[in-house]
Parts: sequence; structure tokens; C-alpha cells
Amino acid sequence: MEAHTTTLPEGRMPVLRVVPMPADANVHGDVFGGWIMSQVDIAGSLPAVRRANGRVATVAVNSFVFKQPVFVGDLLSFYAEVVKVGRTSVTVFVEVYAQRNRLVDEVVKVTEATLTYVATDEDRQPRPLPPA
Repeated sequence: MEAHTTTLPEGRMPVLRVVPMPADANVHGDVFGGWIMSQVDIAGSLPAVRRANGRVATVAVNSFVFKQPVFVGDLLSFYAEVVKVGRTSVTVFVEVYAQRNRLVDEVVKVTEATLTYVATDEDRQPRPLPPA
């Protein structure tokens, strides 16, 4: 497991912030990996939609690493940036940080992932991305 971080990334704004609730976890308070994956997909889609100027669909999860557990009550901050653009596709890198106890403000990087989205038209068929 990776060492603890002390602050959130400077100079970057999270695209999504959320607090997992008891329904998102097992009986021990550990948040389900699938719930985290769905939040990462939402966070990654935000810059993809912006770049595609419209609808996108997730076509690949290129990598996904759980670095630390996530607990009920953590404040999760999702940072996402476009790292590659193709003719119809956008690849996004997502990092997730957890603020464990907002009084002490312990921050740890809990997850990182790379996802690819494809721009789609009104018939949900791939379409070329607009010029940058």
C-alpha cells in the first residue's frame, strides 16, 4: 500500500466530491469496490463529455488500482483529466483521494484509474470528436 499523503493536489479542482454512506459498504464499513468504480466512471465522464461536446459511452477500463480502503464517512475527491484524444475516443485518468477525518484532515490516495470513452450520436453510434 502507498504511503499517506498530507494534502489534496494543489492547483487542481476535483470534478466530483462524495461521501460514501452505509448502504455503499459491507457490514464492517468498507466501501464496495464496485461503488467506487461507478463513481470513478462518473468522474471520468465529465471531462470526456466536455471534450466530446456531447454524449459519451464508456468503452474500456484500461487500468484500475485500489491503493487504500475507503470507509463510510470518508470525503472522496475525484480528479480527472483527459490524457489522450483519438478520432472518436477520449481517454481520461482519474485519481481519488479520501479525507479520513475532516477534523484532523488525514488525506490518502485511495484509487487511480484510466478509462476510455467514445463520443456517440443521437443513435448511440460512434461519432468524430469536434476540433479542439
